[in-house]
Amino acid sequence: MACLVRVSLTRLACNNGKLLNASNNVKVLRTISSRITRADEDLPAKPKPWPYQTKSFTLLNYFFDKTTARFDENSKIIVVEGPVAAGKTKLAKELACELEMLYLPEANLDMTYINDYGFDLRTLDAQLPESCRSFDNLTNPELYLTSLLEQLKLCFRLSQYIDALAHVLSTGQGVVLDRCVYSDFVFAEAMRSQGYLSKLAHKKYYEFRDCTISELLRPHLVIYLDVPVPKVIENIKKRAISYEKNSSVLTPQKHAELLVYDWTDEGDVEIVVEDIERIDFNRHDLQDSQLKDWDHSMEEEWAVLRHKYADKKNSIMNYCNLPAFEVPELVAPGEEYEKGYNTDLGDRGWLFKIAVPHRNTLPLRERRTSL
Repeated sequence: MACLVRVSLTRLACNNGKLLNASNNVKVLRTISSRITRADEDLPAKPKPWPYQTKSFTLLNYFFDKTTARFDENSKIIVVEGPVAAGKTKLAKELACELEMLYLPEANLDMTYINDYGFDLRTLDAQLPESCRSFDNLTNPELYLTSLLEQLKLCFRLSQYIDALAHVLSTGQGVVLDRCVYSDFVFAEAMRSQGYLSKLAHKKYYEFRDCTISELLRPHLVIYLDVPVPKVIENIKKRAISYEKNSSVLTPQKHAELLVYDWTDEGDVEIVVEDIERIDFNRHDLQDSQLKDWDHSMEEEWAVLRHKYADKKNSIMNYCNLPAFEVPELVAPGEEYEKGYNTDLGDRGWLFKIAVPHRNTLPLRERRTSL
């Protein structure tokens, strides 16, 4: 009901040219260009990025802070996919640099096990029963906690993708992700095919996925790096990440644009950028499902989406609530109080704190090479 009220009020305001001097029709640019190309262009000035991590986008802001005013041709979401050790991280970082976008590392367990104070909760494993310890299904896929971890990974990737949407809609800057929530099911299928995931757990995974994935906007472009299995194994051994190298698990374009590359021998990022620039993101066909999620002609529609992903992340994440552990007090965070109130860990000014953090954003933390 609240969204209906917001849309109605904003639509009324947009129809009043004297009040806002705005038009209902919004034209969104859809052609990605490199920083070299953009350097030669006279780009129009844009409003400053909205601080969505600390400031709410309220109904009043709907009227005076236009979401599309920050959009340009690079306000897109690009996802780099591929097998383990294919070179996704390196390519994603280079693309983000070349296209002047934000790079988001692959969602990983370090983002939740290492808290905001830098303490690694996994160091407490020796003091906990097996059911409450940290767990990685690559090192021990036959452990019964595998099904729980698959659901947790889905929630991590969902959380990160919501952050990506909030960033694009609030700042206008594009985002390059190393894997995303849309490809997460591949891992669940692989674990199921090898017998590591039970039939009931497999079904439960898709219940979680089905009720969350529909809340998102699909990416504009997916880049898949195709690498043969022998080369993947060679790369795993070469980069020597302990839990991958010794793992028994890692053995032998409908809605988004898709680019596929043979990445057996690492390619040139400039070639990838050139291919991206050739894609016509501006075409529109009522019968074509590609980029439908990003086809909105009215400013209030963008405002509602921006508010949803920037301010209502927790509402979407609530779909991921899992049953409590048998001993919940043993898996509680290592800090005694909520973040911001732990004086022994360096927090200050707790006497004057009257509100909880505006939103929870996953940290930009690279995956460690060893545990």
